[in-house]
Amino acid sequence: MKTDREAPQASRRKTAIAETGSEKTGSNRPDGRISEMDRAAGFEIGPDFTRFDQINDIFSRAFWDDRVKSADTDAFFDSYRRAPAPRRADGFTQRDFAFRNAAWVISDMVSERGGDRGLREGFQALIEPAVPIALDAAPLGTAAEESRSIKAVAKRFGADLVGIAEIDLRWHYATRVDVRDFSKAPNELPDGMTHVIVMAHEMAPELVATYPSALAGAATGMEYSHEAAIAIQLASYIRHLGYDAVASMNDTALAVPYAIQAGLGEYGRNQMVLTPEYGPRVRFSKVFTSLPLAADAPRRLGLHDYCQSCTRCADSCPPRALPFGGPEEGGDSPSTIRGVRKWSANCEKCFGFWAKLRSDCAICMRVCPFNRSYDRFADRLWRRLATGRWRALARWWAERWAAERRTASDWWKGAGDSNGGGG
Repeated sequence: MKTDREAPQASRRKTAIAETGSEKTGSNRPDGRISEMDRAAGFEIGPDFTRFDQINDIFSRAFWDDRVKSADTDAFFDSYRRAPAPRRADGFTQRDFAFRNAAWVISDMVSERGGDRGLREGFQALIEPAVPIALDAAPLGTAAEESRSIKAVAKRFGADLVGIAEIDLRWHYATRVDVRDFSKAPNELPDGMTHVIVMAHEMAPELVATYPSALAGAATGMEYSHEAAIAIQLASYIRHLGYDAVASMNDTALAVPYAIQAGLGEYGRNQMVLTPEYGPRVRFSKVFTSLPLAADAPRRLGLHDYCQSCTRCADSCPPRALPFGGPEEGGDSPSTIRGVRKWSANCEKCFGFWAKLRSDCAICMRVCPFNRSYDRFADRLWRRLATGRWRALARWWAERWAAERRTASDWWKGAGDSNGGGG
């Protein structure tokens, strides 16, 4: 990608996030506003809350923590680059791995360009700007008008859902990862950032229906590649308006709480954001900006309430990594954020299963009752029942409805169809 950067990242970003708030809260909001926001979002934050260090996410730990790192985890990462692991099993042939790895290639081009400086852009560092900030700022309308405009532009670039939240430093990593030696590094934002634009990107349902398979992994890779382009484009648009903006994917801050604060969905038992439009079948990207915007509000949608009595994802998880009971605080794993009462996966079991597969697993996404095509009346009716007073009837209905499970070979047989293969 051709770039015209203003300055090296290290000198341009002056504000280390760890220095802008306490290590416990890291918040830039008055306590009263935090409590109001948390209640609306369904967050239960305890006194032991501590911001998360990115070095402890399960993917980073696979490079430095011997409790996670193994021959299987090394082979998992190698399968995306140097050594795919095709086998005769349906969904894991050379063609399946080829499709999956090709789907990731645009994301990879972005994430690998700063490796010599310890920056894995989009994953362990912000995506560096493609254009400078215009010297003269464009005239703006009201914050509400600019929010409507930015959402329209984001959707035209390709985002499926767009929400806006105020910066909440509690969800920003206390430190990021320097990928040269997997050490802690300052997690920084440019000065003056006030809002985060959160975008959801729908994953291809006909590919998700083949989980677990390498073929299904193409649905993940395609959306990371799509969201890299979309986030860079949106950030560039804002910079051309004369305001700062930086694109972000998995880096810098936790996407899940920001997506909930931006009104895009609610937290589910499967650790994913459940959206009313696509269920859990989305990936998220972010753009941090100084553009004056109006923040959206969290929404109580009834999806989280349905999860309280549904355990389909936990029942279907091969390594039994998902919880069956109610939300709880903490846990022994360093990969679990401290001081938040929520459903938490056993990350070690989950990623251990991924590593053995040599591909990601999202059975919990596939079997979720909210993973539906809501262009059908029956699915819209079910959602209405599931999120309201007739939840018990919806559960009865869902027990008699099996989430579509397709084989990869069936997808390939229909690969020439106009819908892209068997949908």
